[in-house]
Amino acid sequence: MSTDSFLCPRRVVLVTGGSRGLGRSAVLHLARDGWDVVFTYHQRVDAADALRAELAADPRTSDRRVAALPLDTSSTAGFARFVTALSEVLARDFGAVALDALVNNAGSGVHAPLAETTEAQFDALMNVHLKGVLFLTQALLPLLRDGGSILNVSSGLARFSLPGYGAYAMMKGAVEVMTRYLAKELGGRRIRVNTLAPGAIETDFGGGAVRDNQALNAMIASQTALGRVGLPDDIGAAVSALLSDRTGWINGQRIEASGGVLL
Repeated sequence: MSTDSFLCPRRVVLVTGGSRGLGRSAVLHLARDGWDVVFTYHQRVDAADALRAELAADPRTSDRRVAALPLDTSSTAGFARFVTALSEVLARDFGAVALDALVNNAGSGVHAPLAETTEAQFDALMNVHLKGVLFLTQALLPLLRDGGSILNVSSGLARFSLPGYGAYAMMKGAVEVMTRYLAKELGGRRIRVNTLAPGAIETDFGGGAVRDNQALNAMIASQTALGRVGLPDDIGAAVSALLSDRTGWINGQRIEASGGVLL
C-alpha cells in the first residue's frame, strides 16, 4: 500500500461482535460503502479470519483497511487494554488517531420466561447488553472524533412482547433510553447517537431458531407486513445507511428494521 493512501481522508468504524450474524453483515456493508473497519470477536478467531479473507478477496472491499481485535464486552476490566490496543492498531495500520463511528452490536440471548429467569442469566445479559455498552462507549469517547456517530443495536422485542425474551428485551429497552441521553449529552461534540432495532432475522442467534425452525419462520412472516422474516443483509444495509452523511440529521432516534412486524 502506498504512503499516499494514508494522506487521503478515510472513515474508520468500530463494530463490536463483527465476526458473525448481524455484525458480520454490518462489516461487509460498511466496507462496501467505503469504510475502513475494525471489528471485534469474542472467541471465534477462525470466523474473524474468514471475514477478513472474504473482504480481501472481494474487489469491492479489497482496498479497505480491516482489523479484527478480541474483546469480551461483558468484562469491563478489559476495556482499558482494548482501547490501548485499538489506538495502536489505528496508528499503525490505519494511519488514524480517531474513530469516525462506533456500532455497539455484540450480544447474546437467553430464552426463559421471566418467572424462570435466573439471577445469573439476568447478570450475563446486563453485563453484555447494558453495562458493557455504556462503559465501552465511555472508554471509547476520547477516541471518537467530534462530528462522529454512535449506533446502538436494540431489538424489536423492546416494542412488542414475545414470551421468553423478557430479560433480553429489558436490556434493549434500557439501551434505547441510554441512546437518547447520549445524544443529548454528546450534542456539544456534534456526535449523533441512534438506535437500530432489528426484528426477527435469519441468523444463528438464539440457536438459529428463526432461520432453522420453519414453523416459527412462517409464523413471524405471517405477522410481518412485507411477508417474510429479515435477512442479515437487511440489517447490514440499515447500519451503513444510518452511519452515512446522508442521514446526518437523524439523532436520538429509534429506527426499527423489521419489515413491519406486529403493526
